[in-house]
This record gives sequence, C-alpha cells and structure tokens, in this order.
Amino acid sequence: MSTTVVTAVSAPSEAAVATALGSEGELRVVRRCPDVADLLAVAQAGRAQVAVISPDLPGLRRSVLADLRSSGVALVGVFDPYDEAQERTLRQWAVPRVVSVHDPRALVAQVLQAGATPGSTTSRPAGGDVDAEFALLVGDTDAGDDRDDTDDDSDLPQGRIVAVWGAVGSPGRTTVAVNLAAELVLSGRSAMVVDADTYGACVGQLLALLDEAPGIAAAVRLAESGRLDAPGLAGVAPVTDPGFRVLTGISRASRWPEIREEALTEVLRTARALVDFVVVDCAAPIEEDEELSYDTLAPRRNAATLATLRAADIVLVVGTADPVGLQRLVRALEDVRPLVRSEPKVVVTRVRSSAVGGSPETKVTEALERFAGVRDLSLVPEDRDTLDAALLAGRTLAAGAPHSAAREAIRALAGQLSGVPSRSRRGRLRALRRGTASS
Repeated sequence: MSTTVVTAVSAPSEAAVATALGSEGELRVVRRCPDVADLLAVAQAGRAQVAVISPDLPGLRRSVLADLRSSGVALVGVFDPYDEAQERTLRQWAVPRVVSVHDPRALVAQVLQAGATPGSTTSRPAGGDVDAEFALLVGDTDAGDDRDDTDDDSDLPQGRIVAVWGAVGSPGRTTVAVNLAAELVLSGRSAMVVDADTYGACVGQLLALLDEAPGIAAAVRLAESGRLDAPGLAGVAPVTDPGFRVLTGISRASRWPEIREEALTEVLRTARALVDFVVVDCAAPIEEDEELSYDTLAPRRNAATLATLRAADIVLVVGTADPVGLQRLVRALEDVRPLVRSEPKVVVTRVRSSAVGGSPETKVTEALERFAGVRDLSLVPEDRDTLDAALLAGRTLAAGAPHSAAREAIRALAGQLSGVPSRSRRGRLRALRRGTASS
C-alpha cells in the first residue's frame, strides 16, 4: 500500500521535491499545495499521511504544524542548505525529520519512514513526564541536542516552572505570583514572572510597567516563526531588578487568540534555560470546549492555562479564606488534579477571623484537610492596607512593606520552593539576640 503525501513547499524548492517524490513507486503525491489554507484543508480531509513542508512557505508557523499533527499528519521538513536559518527554524518548530532539498534519496527515505510510523510524530504525552514532552517538541530524546547551536542554551541551567492558578473569584493569584518571584530572587535564585492570563492580565500594572507592547505576545510571535531563543526571550522580558525578569501579558483580553498553546509551551521551555524559576500567572477557567477541541482547529481561549498547568513542575492553587472562597477552592482542587503531574500546593489568601471566626488559621487548615485532603498549605494573612499601598506604588511587598505579615508568609513559601529556608522577622531577632548573648 502506497503512502499518501501532500507537499507545501515554496516555489524555489517545489520542483525538486515533486521530482524526488514522484520517482518512488511507494509514494503517491495527492496534492501540491500552494498555500497554508490548502494544506490544512487536505489534512483535515484525511487525504494525506505525510506532509512535506519548507519553512519559507508564506503563512507557515508553529500553530499550523500543531494543527497538522492533530489531524494525524506526519511531518517532514526540507530546507535549502545554503540558508542556515531554514534548518534552524524547522528544528525550533519541532519537525522531527529534516532533510536537505538537494538530497532526494534522503528525502524519499524520510517520507517512507514517516508514513510507516505516523504515531511517533503525531502523538504527544498527556501530562506525565514534562521533560519527555519537551524532548518530543524538539524532535529528539535529548531535548538539549536540538536547540539552536548558536545560543548554547543546552549549557544553561534548567529552571522550574511554577504555575499560580485558582478558581474563578479567588483573589490573590497575581499578587502571589509577582511577590513569590520577587522573594525567589531575594533568596538567591533568578526568576521570571510570566503573565499568561488571557482574561485579565495585570502583572504589568501591578509593577507599574507599560503594557502597550506585551512581552508575551512578542515571545509567542517569535516562537510561532521559529526564531525564539534565550537571547530573544531576554529581549522581550526586561529585567526590573537584578535577577528578576517580567514577561507582561496581553493589554486587551480580545487579543487572547495570539497566545497559542504550542507557542506558549515553547516560550516556557525557553524560559527554563534563562532563569531558575518561571512563575506563571494563569487565568482561572480550564474548561475544554468539546466542539472547538475535536471538530475544528480554532484557537481555544483556555489553552494557555491548560498548557501551563501541564508543563508546570509545581502548581500553586490559590483560594481565599471565606466560606465561598473555600468551597470554590475545594472544587477547584478536584478539577485541577487530573491535569497536573504532582499534587498541587495550596495557598490561602486573606486569612482573617472576620470571615471564618476565631483562630482562622486553625479553622481553614482543618476545613481543607477534611474536605479536600490538604495537609500542606500556606496561609497568607489579611493585610489590605499594606497590599493597597504596594499596588498604589507599583512595588512588591519586599520593596514597599518588608515587615508585613503577608510578605513574611510569601517569603516562607519561596523558601520552601527554593530550598533556601527563610526566617521570619521575629526569628531573625531571636537569632540576633542569641548571637549577642553568646559574644
């Protein structure tokens, strides 16, 4: 049985590709597509097993390749050996089989191999080992080997992704994300806070940064075009303090279609090579629209959050300490657990006796252990005046209110994540007194 092939190659290479494929009896070229729209139509119709593409085809980008994979089409990329950028783009797009357009025998062999084993190039791990997922994205079992050789990304430390998520109506996600990243930096780690909220991005405003040119949109565009690397990401994620980078979110919620799942996943992978911790502020909704997911190739608004949760090494689920917030938190944990690789860590904000009664810390802890099985959680006490002052000044708690109760709680959480234990102000004073007495 012959392998059906569709080609989507730019004009300079189209004749050579067609000639090479036409010389092999086991291959049948069903269509030579002049543009991306035609290519996607053929793929969605199920007419081809393999697509031969070139990176210089107008309109071709990372999300198009993701749509082809979801249609069950294996990919083979061809490049002009005199244009180094073409091969680099294909590698960054995670095309698993790449061959020179001037090597017809190798091209035929790669297409035959792709047609014989389509599952190896069209499937991705569902959750589980995120390192294996990233390895598949770069088309090799060793994720570092296929990075851009000019950037030496493989020599950089591999950071951890921390997703900060919570149910709808859970205040404090962005505050926790920004201040957690700041505390990680103060503990001696480098960190980047990424605003991936497609409903209400506000990290830039919280830090008094201009957001007319959102960094995440620029980073995603670089990933879509196959030009994203560590220096490129550093250029759109400015340093606000030593070791602290910020990738601002979209300035208008209507721009959410720009944040494609595959491209965002590549942005997070690249960010791992840039900093020790990538702290991502996520939107609350995680529902997957069945019609959009399975019947069309339309972008999904919640895909950014889902991609982040699946890629995250650590997931922080934020809730608020009042009867409504705690109920939503319990249900949110039930919804998010199937999506993540390890048990989420719970952070409860606005802990106060006026909402839950006396001894609020004890009551919140007991309620979550009873109804959600949560034994390890962080409690951030209510500190409204301090938080308002920090927001007004566009500063982190560490910079604006270093001795506040909320800051101490978030610093303790950062210490747990970074492995650098932090002492409260009272604990530091006790240590200082002991040192003075011993001397």
